[in-house]
Amino acid sequence: MATNLNPREGVLKFFRKEKIDYIPLFSGMGNITIHGLEKYGWKFPEIHIDGRKMASMAASSFQLFGFPCAVVPFDMGVEAEALGSKVNYYAHAADILYPTIIEHPAEKVEDLNIQVPSDLAKAGRIPVVTEALRLLKQEVGNQVAIGAWVLGPYTLAGQLVDLSQLAKAAFKKTEMVGKVLDTLAGVLIQIIKIYRAAGADYVTVREMGAGPDILSPRMFGSLVRPPLTRIFAEVESPKVLHICGDTNAIVDQMILCGADAISVEKKNNVAETRKKLGPDVLIFGELDAYGVLSQGKPDDVDKAVKEAVDRGVNAIWPGCDMWPMVPKENMEALVAAARKYGKLN
Repeated sequence: MATNLNPREGVLKFFRKEKIDYIPLFSGMGNITIHGLEKYGWKFPEIHIDGRKMASMAASSFQLFGFPCAVVPFDMGVEAEALGSKVNYYAHAADILYPTIIEHPAEKVEDLNIQVPSDLAKAGRIPVVTEALRLLKQEVGNQVAIGAWVLGPYTLAGQLVDLSQLAKAAFKKTEMVGKVLDTLAGVLIQIIKIYRAAGADYVTVREMGAGPDILSPRMFGSLVRPPLTRIFAEVESPKVLHICGDTNAIVDQMILCGADAISVEKKNNVAETRKKLGPDVLIFGELDAYGVLSQGKPDDVDKAVKEAVDRGVNAIWPGCDMWPMVPKENMEALVAAARKYGKLN
């Protein structure tokens, strides 16, 4: 059994299903805090458009608290922007506001003509993310696991057209939507390969908009699962699939998509998930990133980590995103609790 591993070594051995003597704490999504902003004196909008600042912020939670990974990007607009959506960065906002889509290439799916740039590596903010990954690889890549993430095809489609129109088309024009999702799967495969070449150790696909509270399990299986399966078949491991909400109705389909692990959030009954999937499937979760990590006290964080370990998660992940306003003492409690309860006998 591997001992005395640094975070990166531990995560990579873990993904290979080699024995390590602890349950890892890491993330496939956002792990930045306002304390990193305060450290550098930067404004929130700056870190989304500058590769150097993005890298420094991604590494700051490790440097400040020992959080053992660095993940980019920080917002949901990167892929859509590269395909023609317009993004508001809220450049003059005093509050923490994530970039959002303010203009889609089309309102309806039938009007969407996806124009894939001839060189995706130079499109939109993809060069910003790749610069951040290269810098992270150079500066902390021997110490921490570096993660990158992309939206899933259905969620990305919802960033290119009006979301309500997408939902209607999914039911009424399923074949047409399926073709769009397959095209987007091809785009996402290219982006993932760009990120991996730039230094990402693992990649998460976040299909947040396709959970059972939005699409039925049958619709997920016929419409969303095929493009996800294509993505995971064509990209290297390690690779993780995350879907928001209570996904127990589709976890069996999620793992068949071909990811090395699935990520679930607090709404899932992990004991039920484990019962459905058996002992060998890697399940990440299920720490409540807002109610506990951001709004709770250190004792609440400690308790939540212990409960997650007791319920059988293979890795402790704050899901979906870590809220930037998380108190320092809660970050410290998170890392300490993972060390305390994550030790395996």
